[in-house]
Amino acid sequence: MAAQRVLQWRMAEVMIAVMPFSGHVAPLAAVATAFIEAGHDVRVYTGRAYADRFAALGAEPVTWSAAPDFDELDLAATFPALRGRKGPRQLLANVEHLFIGTGAAQAADLAAAHGHRPWDVIVADNLSLGTHLAAERLGTPSVTVSIVPLSMPTPELPPPILPLRPATGPLGRLRDRILNGGLAFATRRVQRAYDAQREAVGLPPTDAPLEAAWHSPDLVCASGIPQLEFPRSAWPVRVEFVGALAPTGSTRPDPPEWWTDLPDDRPIVHVTQGTLNVDPDDLIRPAFAALGRQPVSIVATTGRADAPDLPFAAPPNAYVAGLVDYAELLPRTDAMVTNGGWGGVLAALAHGIPLIVAGGDIDKPVIATHVAWAGAGIDLRTGRPSPRAILRAWRRLTSDPAYRERAEALGRELRAHDGPREVVAHTMALVERRRRIGVAD
Repeated sequence: MAAQRVLQWRMAEVMIAVMPFSGHVAPLAAVATAFIEAGHDVRVYTGRAYADRFAALGAEPVTWSAAPDFDELDLAATFPALRGRKGPRQLLANVEHLFIGTGAAQAADLAAAHGHRPWDVIVADNLSLGTHLAAERLGTPSVTVSIVPLSMPTPELPPPILPLRPATGPLGRLRDRILNGGLAFATRRVQRAYDAQREAVGLPPTDAPLEAAWHSPDLVCASGIPQLEFPRSAWPVRVEFVGALAPTGSTRPDPPEWWTDLPDDRPIVHVTQGTLNVDPDDLIRPAFAALGRQPVSIVATTGRADAPDLPFAAPPNAYVAGLVDYAELLPRTDAMVTNGGWGGVLAALAHGIPLIVAGGDIDKPVIATHVAWAGAGIDLRTGRPSPRAILRAWRRLTSDPAYRERAEALGRELRAHDGPREVVAHTMALVERRRRIGVAD
């Protein structure tokens, strides 16, 4: 009987919520696969563009319905307020209109799915606000899978949305107190939008800071490792670091036609524009100008499988594709020039690759700060660097072995984890505790 109870316990109904962005889908697809391989029934709430991908894994897709589905490559078509914005203005507009503004509608979709077939636990990327609203409304356990550096504020550190290093003296600590005090004022419009979404779902007002809305109070499984986070005395909720969730960094596209032409006797520098703001003039063009005459092979990705070509000429030592298979590319790569997407950064570090980071939008400047603070790369402090800045950074990166040594040390820590399976283990431990409390009650 005891063995039977354990078996019944180990099989669970799991709902996974994924914001329909490729950078969110890759890590959560790995998590969904781990749950399925462990024998759990998995549904995935995401946009229609990714429904087939999750169905191919063996999950049951639940697509955005009440929530306004969108094309990640043309956000302004669904959210006109995002048109023409970059930098901090884009960050605040994205949060207000896309991530918060769709929260109540996401929660309605999830409540309907729960009414059709209740789940035992809901697992979601940290930017899926509807998940947190639905879990609170329904009273179900929830797990946040943080796919970016954790954004939990603390008086010990500067606001987590700003690309600032920890203070090192009295003036720095004063700076942080002032900035943390001004954060509520600067985000008051976003706070009002969040309060409206809570009201729309039927939840009471809360005194909790807006930052708390992005993380489950039950459990946060954080991609990454503590060595990439600024030190603090404590986290406000339970946090478990799980390493890299999608070590390959992407899907497994077919090799480009030029793959076998890559020389074996030259180092490879990978240049990636990311998958969200994919204007190649921002990073690929200046990287070509910087490295086009250097004794390297440049492998550049545009971030769009359907648009692998560039609107400008590539130098003779450059090879261009929409996407590449990181499992094949990264073991051969010596350095990466990146826009700072967290998944790509972790994938590179897992292979011991030092980084040059040009973080310009959303969370990218913060990620660039973390990489430089950890000693594994150089922060260019802009999303549109000059060729001279890239060339100077590459020369510094390749001449100072400390960057590679630090990247390799972080890589060993990352490789010690099996992220997706660790998410499953931590999640099921949470469900077990909740069920035991329920039995005791």
